[in-house]
Amino acid sequence: MKSKRNSQKLRQNRQSARLRHWLARRRRIMTAHLLRGACYGIGTGSVGLVFWWVESNL
Repeated sequence: MKSKRNSQKLRQNRQSARLRHWLARRRRIMTAHLLRGACYGIGTGSVGLVFWWVESNL
């Protein structure tokens, strides 16, 4: 019985390790997308402010 219980624990440990690795990979991808979106938003806002400033001062 002990070996069966140990094999179940090993299988659960492998599954949880795979799940942690999968989540870590997805977390990195999600972080990269959020950073890209923030950069696009900052750039768009900056360009909009420059055009607004140019139009209001002409």
